Amino acid sequence: MQMRTDLVTEQEMRSCRLCPRECGANRLHGEKGFCGMTARVMAARAALHFWEEPCISGYRDTGGALSGAYGSGTVFFTGCNLRCVYCQNSEIAAGRAGHEVSIPRLAEIFLELQEKGACNINLVTPTPFIPQIAEAVRMSRESGLRLPIVCNCGGYESVHALRLLDGIVDVYLTDFKYMDAEAAGRYSAAPDYPEAAKAALQEMVRQVPAAAFDSRDVMTRGVIVRHLLLPGMVRNAREVVRYLRETYGDTLWVSLMRQYTPMKGIDRMYPELGRRVTAREYRKLVDYALDLGLTNCFIQDSGTAQESFIPAFNGEGL
Repeated sequence: MQMRTDLVTEQEMRSCRLCPRECGANRLHGEKGFCGMTARVMAARAALHFWEEPCISGYRDTGGALSGAYGSGTVFFTGCNLRCVYCQNSEIAAGRAGHEVSIPRLAEIFLELQEKGACNINLVTPTPFIPQIAEAVRMSRESGLRLPIVCNCGGYESVHALRLLDGIVDVYLTDFKYMDAEAAGRYSAAPDYPEAAKAALQEMVRQVPAAAFDSRDVMTRGVIVRHLLLPGMVRNAREVVRYLRETYGDTLWVSLMRQYTPMKGIDRMYPELGRRVTAREYRKLVDYALDLGLTNCFIQDSGTAQESFIPAFNGEGL
């Protein structure tokens, strides 16, 4: 017999241990966790989004068999359990933008995105609100939601929290930022990131062990692991890719990202991060991945570092 999800939410919020920090905040009574959030769900935007991997975003109108602009039905949540100094979504990660959204309203948002033609529901940085989101998904499915659910997270997840999503999430779109604990501590305030990410990924693959795609080549089940190459960190990136390949073979899809953009002022405290990734650095990583035999791999072209992937966090769709 399953426990009611609203009771699970209440229990989890009384002493929060939803992420590896296990801060124990009583978020139910207004105390903020390390993520900066209370039990009230906060989000900054809900709209179609086209800047994920093609099998997540779908395809813009190109004619032929894949005609039609699908887009990922993306909900950007406020708050984050990491402190990445290079974060491009720092406005919402630090809680400077966002609106309170009730659980019934969140369920309605999922259905509205479906009506707009979304090919999935894409939950961006959902970790602080996993119990509430699970409840909203259940409500929306009872009201006709048919889309796959994508958990788009930073990889610093607890196995305990991920198990609350077992049977809820169809696709995990997760980061694996570091195999270097020192870098994880310096840049994300999480020196235990490598071990936490390994355990989390193992649980994700347990839940969704095989990829599946629909007739539009949109992923309906599976795990995609992203790695954002940082300047000067090719060795760390190689270690991530080697671990993924040796541990999971072709079970996973891997996305090698070159879009790192220095945020204003970062060079004052972290001068090594004050530049873009060079073409040579990225090519070294791609060549290494190919030499390992990695086949299920997304590779970005040279123009991606010039594009803007950051939408306006203005409350659209909420």
